[in-house]
This record gives sequence, structure tokens and C-alpha cells, in this order.
Amino acid sequence: MLKKLLLLLCLASLVAWAAPSKGRKASMKKKAAPVAEKTVEAPAASAADADDGFVSAPESSSAAAKPVADDDDEEESVEQSTAGMTAAQRTDFLSRKKFEEEQRLDEYANSERRRDWLKDRLIFEVGLGSRMPFMGESGMGMGLGAGVEYITRWHVAAFASFGMLPKVKDSEFDYMELEGGTGYKVGLNYYFFPKIPIHLGLSASYGTVYFDHDKEPDANGLRSLISVKGFQFDVLIAYLSNEWYYLQFSFGMYYAPKLSKKPLPGDPSTDNPSFKKTRDSQTEAVDTYTSRVMDKDGMHDKGIVFGVTIGYALPEFFPDDTEKRRRQREKERNKAAAGTSAWNR
Repeated sequence: MLKKLLLLLCLASLVAWAAPSKGRKASMKKKAAPVAEKTVEAPAASAADADDGFVSAPESSSAAAKPVADDDDEEESVEQSTAGMTAAQRTDFLSRKKFEEEQRLDEYANSERRRDWLKDRLIFEVGLGSRMPFMGESGMGMGLGAGVEYITRWHVAAFASFGMLPKVKDSEFDYMELEGGTGYKVGLNYYFFPKIPIHLGLSASYGTVYFDHDKEPDANGLRSLISVKGFQFDVLIAYLSNEWYYLQFSFGMYYAPKLSKKPLPGDPSTDNPSFKKTRDSQTEAVDTYTSRVMDKDGMHDKGIVFGVTIGYALPEFFPDDTEKRRRQREKERNKAAAGTSAWNR
């Protein structure tokens, strides 16, 4: 009984091994059929192969025959499509066909990564408000400025801006003028959502953050500019895609350490530019400090700021192969369009 069981197991193992082998032979016969039709001959066996009594065709013969057939069919279809065309029409047809083929090659890559629109971008900016570079009071709430920003491939951006305030008439007193001035700001931004056009960002910067004007004009009727430097932290909402235009809104808060303390006589660490020292007219010995601005408590050391910025974004500086092919296709398409329009005229 044991011998019969062992015999049955051996027979089942043999059948299981032979079944896929037959399937492989059948598939090989099907693949070899077009090779036989094209009469692809196997190369003669070498002396080393003759020793074992077997002559085998190369493994790549059947695989190579199919691409050859496909290429022939494709060439025939191109010849049929371009039959009767002029040289210019034929060139235009072939360029469009090449463009469509490369577009198919890039389709998967584009859908996979959806283009990181932030990395390696240089942006030239102009704007109003806190980032260009400061905000304040006294009738001129925003500074006008320009800046530059570079976004690295890690979505961290370094920026710098320089702004100015024009000298204008006081809005409340015609015989007074408000002094103009300049300011600067440098900082770092970090952007989120690189694969969609709307990007949320965080920013930290240092520079000119706030300004006001002296409430008492000088002999020429000019109210002096009082500007302070400090730190600023913003939330950014920016629009940037593979196009050239850039738009940014910023909302944040500044902190000016110089304005955090009221000045005390004999203590330089408490110097505050929004206060001036006066002497008591009666005793002529006691120094007191009064506010230089309209607010009797002086300028605020913290406050809310905002701004708007527009910019021109240069293309990605270090593009990958997908982006290089897209740019090349765009150039060829523009060139072909220009040639076609000239040919139609």
C-alpha cells in the first residue's frame, strides 16, 4: 500500500512539472510563427556548440522580429499619411507627430509628480506694505518697494527688499510736510503645497518694520521721520505656477525691541526713539521724557502688518528631463506655428 502511495505522488509531481513546460512550448511556438514567416535564419553553430549536439537560435531573434515589423508598419503609415504633401507640409506633419509622441512619453511623469512649481525659482518683486518693506502711520501707511526672492528646491526662500517713503504734504495741515525715507528687510520664507498653484507660506524677517513722524515740525514746517527696526513674522498666501507671474498677500505681526521700554534717566538700555528728553523748567535739574508722536504712550512695540506683492518669476534654473523636454517641445511648436503661418501667407 505504501509503495502505491509513493508511486501516485511521484506521478502527480511529474504531471505538475510537465504542465507548465507544455504551456511554455506552446507559447514559444506562437511567438516563433512570425519569425518563420519572415524566414529569419539562425546563425550557424560554432564548434563549441557542435559538441553537445544541439543548435539553438539566439534568444533575441523572436523579440527583434516584432519591433522590425512594427517599425515597417509605422513607416508605411507615415508614407501613406504624407502622400501628396509638399515638403513644408510633410515637415509640419512630422514635427507634430514627434511632439505628440514626446507628449505621450511625458504624460505619466507629469501626472506622477504634477510639477513642483516652487523649486529653483528666482522672482523679482514690487509691492506695497509690510514686506516692501514697512508700514506705519502719519498719513503714509505703506511703503513702496522692490525686492528679490530665490526659492530653493527644498521650498525655503531667501528674500531681500528695499523700499522708500516719498516726501508729501501733511494730510491735516497744508503748511506742514512729512519727511520721506528708506528702509530694508531681509528674511526667510518657507512654502507649502508645491504641486498646486496656491502656496501657503511662513516668513521670518528682520529690518525696518514700523515708522511714524514727529508731531512737532521744525522751522521749515517738516515733520521728521521716525523709523524703527525689528523682527517680523508673517503668513503668506502666494500664487505661483510654471507661468511667469507671481502674486503674494502677507499678514503678520512685527516686534520692535527699541520700543518695548519707556526711557529712564541715566539708563541707555531703555532708549526709545519715540520719546524725547525735556528738562523741567522750574527745577532745571530733572530730565523728563515726552512722546514725539501723537500717541502719548509713544510708538507701539508690537502691531499687525500686511502687504501685497506682485512679481516676475524666471523659469526653473535646474530643470529635470521632463521639464527640458517640455521646453524643447514648446520651442518646436512655436517654430512650427511660425513656419506654418508664413507658409499660409
